[in-house]
Amino acid sequence: MSWLQELAQTYDRCSSAIGSKNDKMPLLPICHTMQNAHIEVTLDSEGNFLSAKVVDKPDSPTIIPCTEASSGRTRGQCPHPLHDKLEYLAKDYSEKTNGKSDFDTYLAQLDSWIKASNENSKLTAVLKYIKSGELISDLLREQVFYADDSGKLLNVWQSKEDSPKIFKLLPGGTDSNGKLKPCQANSFIRFCVEIESSPDSSLEFDSTIWESWINHYAESESEKGLCFATSRNTVLAEQHPAKLRHSGDKAKLISANDVSGFTYRGKFLDPDQACSISFEVTQKAHSALRWLIGKQGRRFGDQTIISWATADIEAPDPFKSSLTLFLDPQTDGEDESRDEDIETPRIKKKKGETPLAPIYTAQQFAEKLNNLISGYTAKIDNSETSRVIVMAIDSATPGRMAIRYYRELKGSEFLDRIRLWHESCAWHQYFGVNKQFYGAPSPKDIAEVAYGKKLDSGNKLLGATVSRLIPCILDCATLPRDLVETCVQRASQRIGMDSWFWNKTLGIACALYRKQHIERNYLMEYEETRNSRDYLYGSLLAIAEHIEERALYLAKEKRDTHAAKLMQRFAERPFTTWRTIELQLSPYLSRLKNNRPSVHQRLKSLWDETYARFSSADFTQDTPLSGEFLLGYHTLRRKLWNDAKKTKDSDIQEIEQTLTEETES
Repeated sequence: MSWLQELAQTYDRCSSAIGSKNDKMPLLPICHTMQNAHIEVTLDSEGNFLSAKVVDKPDSPTIIPCTEASSGRTRGQCPHPLHDKLEYLAKDYSEKTNGKSDFDTYLAQLDSWIKASNENSKLTAVLKYIKSGELISDLLREQVFYADDSGKLLNVWQSKEDSPKIFKLLPGGTDSNGKLKPCQANSFIRFCVEIESSPDSSLEFDSTIWESWINHYAESESEKGLCFATSRNTVLAEQHPAKLRHSGDKAKLISANDVSGFTYRGKFLDPDQACSISFEVTQKAHSALRWLIGKQGRRFGDQTIISWATADIEAPDPFKSSLTLFLDPQTDGEDESRDEDIETPRIKKKKGETPLAPIYTAQQFAEKLNNLISGYTAKIDNSETSRVIVMAIDSATPGRMAIRYYRELKGSEFLDRIRLWHESCAWHQYFGVNKQFYGAPSPKDIAEVAYGKKLDSGNKLLGATVSRLIPCILDCATLPRDLVETCVQRASQRIGMDSWFWNKTLGIACALYRKQHIERNYLMEYEETRNSRDYLYGSLLAIAEHIEERALYLAKEKRDTHAAKLMQRFAERPFTTWRTIELQLSPYLSRLKNNRPSVHQRLKSLWDETYARFSSADFTQDTPLSGEFLLGYHTLRRKLWNDAKKTKDSDIQEIEQTLTEETES
């Protein structure tokens, strides 16, 4: 029950945020839920109708009071206490729609609340209006609703004219079985009451109504027992809240409403023997979880992950790349896509601030990582009770949700693991012309490279991959072998892949291979003393590619090099493929010797030195190369271009510009 306790305590610590209009998903008062309203009806203090309107979609989420039964209703008649659907509010609902109504239950529940609240004037106005039975008539007169010739509400707008707003918000038609789907009859109504003494007519943010309903509902609950979360004898919850990830989410973390199935049958006589939670704890915990998800949750497929600090401190997001984390820790991290990678990330900065520079060297990366962690450590050390909690929830079915991952870590331990991930998985990354950096990729980037395509936040493949990476980041677990090998294979399959995406794939594949073999201490720069077979073969491939690229530029040719075309075959049979590549290099070496003798001399010398570092047995071996060859290839490839810039070769800037244009196109 640790997660319930932590979330309930978080609710108490953040009680000042209850009902805040600044939050996309506000922290809700207990006994309240969120519902998308379709129509807003405004009344005066005497319960007389003033106006009605269709609510715009951005303004539709509404805080409403609820009961345990109504907050988790999926079927059956369980009215909300105040705002609700038309079937509960309209006295003549059955006549206008041929549907079943539960008007009397709603009326009795609201009447009971008003009597217990000392006749609250706003609630009394709503009750008077509902009793009048004029709701549908008023909505028809205001042309919010539309009826057919017989006076019944339309399900489908059949006119050739543009359909009214309510039909766009609640489209009708027929379902897969050919049955007519209700449209206007499904409308959810919220109320406003204009009173001279109250400047705000809205009922959803009226704290007196919140408190009135909480007190009334708490008094009506009588079943007491032992709460498994607090070890106290208190009022127990019969049902637990839903709508955790969004307003339409019906999945519950705690549910035992199946008396004839296999939820608890055979183990317990009733669900309370399996798990009994106090009404207050479950309300606070689920409200805090819903608020945290809306505020800082990350969605990966159906899975939602949140991390939060128990004390009033900030914690770095464990699911961001080094680029996003260093440049702006407050950004979402979802901006690392091809759509935005031509420009430097748009960082929100205060007036007069100097824009943060990208991380172009391994030394800059180390300095920024140390500064970032030191900043968080200083805050955490000042807090005696600081802990960071990471929680992942997912639903296999529409009605059941599970906690797939849960960790409570000391603040300092959490920061140490974040540091280790970014240090051990660091490599030179290329996410675009102006988004090159040293550091670790995000789990989302890794998933996209593994599957070779851009994945949106709702993709199940993304969710499955992130689930496997969470323990690698927070528990220091070993990377999944198949994931690393898949990325290495994709980096080797260069032909047919967009230039920018292949460069991104190459950097991430190298980062994962380095992380997987952390004991080998691979450097992020080219190692002239590392003489392993795979590393040297990767170096030879980088030299061959560089020679041909320089020669192709002199001939004004734009095409892939032979090294690029044969890269996959080279990874599978390096010795036999290298012979093919070497024979094809002869004309390019001659062209460089005639036009750029200094370049020819430097590259030929490096070629001979690399040959000399091989043992004869290693060179003639034709078994497939491991991912290590990518590290040798990538580091030497970068070194050759950087060395060319330092020596100020006359054509290096023009070649680089040409390659940049090809990448952008």
